Amino acid sequence: MNSSTPPRIFSRERRIAGLRRARVRQAHRDAARYIMDDMVEDILDRLEFIRMSPERVLVIGDWTGTLALSLRGAGSTVVEHDVATLDEERPLEGEQFDLIVSLSSVDRVNDLPGALLHMRNALADDGLMVASFLGAGSLPNLRRAMIASEPDRPTARMHPLVDNQAASALLQRALFKRQVVDSRRLTVSFASLDRLVSDLRDQGLGSTLANVPPPLGKRAKKRADNAFMTAANDKGRVLETFEILTLTGWKD
Repeated sequence: MNSSTPPRIFSRERRIAGLRRARVRQAHRDAARYIMDDMVEDILDRLEFIRMSPERVLVIGDWTGTLALSLRGAGSTVVEHDVATLDEERPLEGEQFDLIVSLSSVDRVNDLPGALLHMRNALADDGLMVASFLGAGSLPNLRRAMIASEPDRPTARMHPLVDNQAASALLQRALFKRQVVDSRRLTVSFASLDRLVSDLRDQGLGSTLANVPPPLGKRAKKRADNAFMTAANDKGRVLETFEILTLTGWKD
């Protein structure tokens, strides 16, 4: 094996399967979609703030379709892709784009620097790339619960996540100019660990690790439930944090 080959941490096949299941789950009225809705709203706010009206746009990962709909309404020509139709670890074919937006997508590819470089290469001169995904400050209560579930020999069950410092280095490595990395926190309350896991699956955010861990046994699941609820407030709700990391960079 080539020593420069990235380690295989994630499974693209599991990502595709999880996304397809999420689309089926979205048919239910109470299905969660707040992560993607927040990301889409943030992108539209950013474009309005910088007064950018891109002519040609590539949107990756928005399974709600709302970002493309809004951009088309503003006059942009939009190409949409998700993980089932686009392999982000390969060069992007076709036209050059004024704006590329990746939502909750590139953080689960094995070659993240390569994916960012491919997006940069697909930009027209002075084009903008924006990528948003869950950052390293996300889901602390869930992580604690998973560790508590198997105290003697914990199994890897959650994804490694990117922090601000690593994100800045990735943008530099991909040769972006005028780089900015920022983060914001979205807090959601849950009455149980099961509800949190259900929300993650609704939004295609379940595990896509290449090495599939065995299911938790009854005792381990009970330990996880109890550990999660130790953070409950006086109303019996656990406030869980989602840190949304956003990377922006220009191609000069």
